[in-house]
Amino acid sequence: MQILEKIKTTFELQSAHENILKLRNSSYKERITKIKSILNYVLDESNHQIIAGALYKDLRKPNEEVITTEITPIILNIKEVVRNLKQWVKDEHVPSPATMLGMSSYIKYESKGNILIISPWNYPFQLTIYPLIYAIASGNAVIIKPSEIATETSKLICNMMQELFSENEVAVIEGGQEASTELLKLPFNHIHFTGSPRVGKIVMEAAAKNLSGITLELGGKSPVIVDGTTNIKTTAQKVAWAKAMNCGQTCIAPDFALVQKEHLTAFYSEFISALEKFYNPENQGIENAAEYGRIVNERNFERVKALLDDAIEKGAKVLFGGNLNKEQRFMEPTLLSNITMDMKLMQEEIFGPILPVITFDKNSDVIDLLQKMPSPLALYIMSKKQKTIDYFLDNTVAGGTCINELMLTAVNPSLPFGGVNNSGLGKTGGKHSFMDFSNQRGVVKHHMGNSLKLVYPPFNKKIFKYFKKIVRL
Repeated sequence: MQILEKIKTTFELQSAHENILKLRNSSYKERITKIKSILNYVLDESNHQIIAGALYKDLRKPNEEVITTEITPIILNIKEVVRNLKQWVKDEHVPSPATMLGMSSYIKYESKGNILIISPWNYPFQLTIYPLIYAIASGNAVIIKPSEIATETSKLICNMMQELFSENEVAVIEGGQEASTELLKLPFNHIHFTGSPRVGKIVMEAAAKNLSGITLELGGKSPVIVDGTTNIKTTAQKVAWAKAMNCGQTCIAPDFALVQKEHLTAFYSEFISALEKFYNPENQGIENAAEYGRIVNERNFERVKALLDDAIEKGAKVLFGGNLNKEQRFMEPTLLSNITMDMKLMQEEIFGPILPVITFDKNSDVIDLLQKMPSPLALYIMSKKQKTIDYFLDNTVAGGTCINELMLTAVNPSLPFGGVNNSGLGKTGGKHSFMDFSNQRGVVKHHMGNSLKLVYPPFNKKIFKYFKKIVRL
């Protein structure tokens, strides 16, 4: 009951008309000051240690991975906002047709009002702060619902927001499903959700009841296509890195690999070699590697294990890995061959350190397979042949694509990031995020006379003859 009361009072506080107007009419300088407070917080060494400690407890993330995947993206996006917000908030003047003689038109960017951010557990710090930056930049009030699965990071975010913001600006609601359910009943102006397609459908259904705007950053089965022209050693290293990072719990991680048949053996060899080099250079076992993380909790461990068990039962062969330690939530990076489409790991997002490999002869075989699957959040093309690259780009649909690289679709704030269909709704990143959290109000201003009276009834045939010439009907 206490949590329900907190949700109610916080929402009412932030939704008060005076509060919404105050934030909406705040200057870009005021917003930048708030955003810079986040930057100063993460750059403070003592705070960095707290952040790293929380993420280690939740996911056993090494400090270096915290720096590269949790802290650096926040810094880059804050710098993007600081550099561009003055321009983004300006009215955007647009042309007016000849029929609007004596008038001007422009787009006014204004805050949507009150925002709900529901963040995930896999990158629980970055994927909470990242949308928050842009929600503030757009002049909104924000309620954050961090994932209850990443308990330590959730506490950290709560303490951080209390230190940096008043509750009428940014507030945190901790809790499990009950808290999420109650929040989704409220008429937020916009909901930003990051998570699975299954939960995304629930969020979208709830948003529809209040006609709330919505951004869904989901996932899906992101393939990596490896053809015969690419450098197999370099490619295998990149795939191994992307798959094992955060123990495979990354929405844009390569979910499965499609490898041209004649290069399959080389890919297997180089992939295994890369994993050993990354996580077992002194032959102490990957389980003892400080650089390798863990599955977030027992429930998710059992889910991924069930996918592996099902694949093996249906004929998959373990070429590397497969070792498990339930008590430590350790799952070794695992390479699988002899994959069939009836295996559960080919029917749902793995979200763990398992890489199924499927072979192909012709490029058209790849397209035939991918067309039967939902559109992924990311698609990776590893090829040196431009004709092949263009073929895969032209015949697939994905939220984003990297060519001869992996995982970087979310790094450049100048690019739109987000899914398509099953993998998401809406685009974020840089100005795309600012637009996502803003209402683009179209404004027409009349400067002189009343040219429209010419089309008032009763209608004059001569005038309408002239009008038709203008619009070329």
